[in-house]
Amino acid sequence: MNYILFDGNVRNQLLPFTYTRPVADIRIGILTLREKWEKYLGSTTTTVTEDYLGIKWPMVELETNILINASFLPSENLVQLVKGLTENKAIFYKDEPIAFFSSEGQEIDFDQFEIIQYDHDDLLRIEHTWDIFSKNHEAIKRDFDLLTQGRKSQPIPEKTVTFNEKDIFIETGATLPLCSLNATDGPIYIGKDARILEGSMIRGPFALCEGALVKMSAKIYGGTTVGPFCKIGGEVNNSVLFANSNKGHDGFMGNSVIGEWCNVGADTNTSNLKNDYSEVRLWDYETGEFANTGLQFCGLMMGDHSKCGINTMFNTGTVVGVSANIFGSGFPRNFIPSFSWGGSAGMTTYKTSKAFEVAKVVMARRDIEFGAEDEKILEHIFEETTKLRRR
Repeated sequence: MNYILFDGNVRNQLLPFTYTRPVADIRIGILTLREKWEKYLGSTTTTVTEDYLGIKWPMVELETNILINASFLPSENLVQLVKGLTENKAIFYKDEPIAFFSSEGQEIDFDQFEIIQYDHDDLLRIEHTWDIFSKNHEAIKRDFDLLTQGRKSQPIPEKTVTFNEKDIFIETGATLPLCSLNATDGPIYIGKDARILEGSMIRGPFALCEGALVKMSAKIYGGTTVGPFCKIGGEVNNSVLFANSNKGHDGFMGNSVIGEWCNVGADTNTSNLKNDYSEVRLWDYETGEFANTGLQFCGLMMGDHSKCGINTMFNTGTVVGVSANIFGSGFPRNFIPSFSWGGSAGMTTYKTSKAFEVAKVVMARRDIEFGAEDEKILEHIFEETTKLRRR
């Protein structure tokens, strides 16, 4: 069967992260949504997404296909139903399609479908940016079970202190001398060739993905994912770094999501709680206004390729778009549009020519090419977000 992941109706609610990727390629837990589905299905997937992203993530449609709403996380019960779909059948959660069978060129009219309502209590979905960190505890636990079932962990080094060792899994090539791993409240997963340097203290649930680094004396609290080839240091609580991003120095980050190719300067701090303890409001790209999150704790949402200088202070519930460069004293605004340059004293436009130069250098350091597809995607985002920079 040919499986296709589609963005669904939450794509705009997941900006700025979905400016540069389909919903399927958001990381939550240990794996991206796509990686989860592919592991459960035992099959590769392609994507229905925005046209400008299709140059990098093209859709492959065959004679028969099953389309899956990528915002829903897979589970054993859900995957069993998806694999059992046949012609004119669809799985729904309330009024929202989770998956449906489609023939090539078929016009989809769900009024003509047999609807299977999903009624299991294991459904997990990301609908808003803050779901990425707020549901990350559960997502790590599920991915830990998926990745480690029937497998044996590498041995824990003699001088590493552990609590609840049965819920700690170490992949080959990982090194972790003289650190503390506490899996009492949730599992700890250490990926292939990952490193935890001396003196670090980590509480689960926690995921350190392939090639990632925890620097010396870091303090990491539960619900945190450090994506592939990221570097993390200082104090971090319930945050998700997608891949290839750095927060390598002292400073606090809490209840935050950081995209790819970002750099957080030394001694940067993110506020995740308002002084009056009131509900945090976050920029909503759909409405062009700030919207209630229902959360008391919410920190920083930073899109791909964005950077901030040393000692940056981010207010509670700050949203930074794609390819922004923030620096200077004082608190910058709590919504910073894509391709912005500056700080609390004001912002100017970060020209694409300069942004692309930086992206090429940054990616080359990880032996990854900033290609023509990447350039076209960022050019589209620059044009699409022009009106936001004029606010």
